[in-house]
Amino acid sequence: MTGLSDDDAAAVERGIAAVEAATGVQVVAALVPRADDYPEAPWRAFALGAALAALAALGWSLAFPAWLAPAALLAQALAILATGGAAAIAARYVPAVGRAFVGAARAEAEARQCADALFLARELFATPRREAILILVAAFERRVVVVPDAGFRGRVTAAEWRGVVDRMTPSLRRDAVREAFAQGLAALEALLRAKGCGPGDGANRLPDGLVRGSGR
Repeated sequence: MTGLSDDDAAAVERGIAAVEAATGVQVVAALVPRADDYPEAPWRAFALGAALAALAALGWSLAFPAWLAPAALLAQALAILATGGAAAIAARYVPAVGRAFVGAARAEAEARQCADALFLARELFATPRREAILILVAAFERRVVVVPDAGFRGRVTAAEWRGVVDRMTPSLRRDAVREAFAQGLAALEALLRAKGCGPGDGANRLPDGLVRGSGR
């Protein structure tokens, strides 16, 4: 699973501190292995694998009628179940296969929900000017979510926040998580500077440490 070494995490944390020093805004970065377990994905994979195996067995039986003997039918049934089981295991443990059975819309929704929950659980709304920003990367989903606090409402548009996400996404698709965070933090600093944010009082009201794991 995509992750970060301790050196990579330290580099991200230095990037956070630099953005905060330059803009006076509190930034929290989080990396979660997956936003949800998606229990339906292995079942979908099993159903598709078994269906394709059954179709292949039917074609083989039509081509070779001798395979309609009881022993052959048992072998076909076992092959169908084995194919479905292998597909289910792949969907659970091979990220690229699992993503195919989750779907883009579901992955996006779960990443957003995970980010919103982390924002509340970590009480990122508690800064004096309500100017905290969460950048969450969901590794399995390969999704980035930026959650700004209420202090940016009316000052930064959804399209402008999306620009930060778009800077990170190409690197994340290559599993280059450290690079993705570096790109995102650079884009965030440029955006905040363009909005008139400058060095603050130097107070660090939220930890700069990268949040890893479930984020909760």
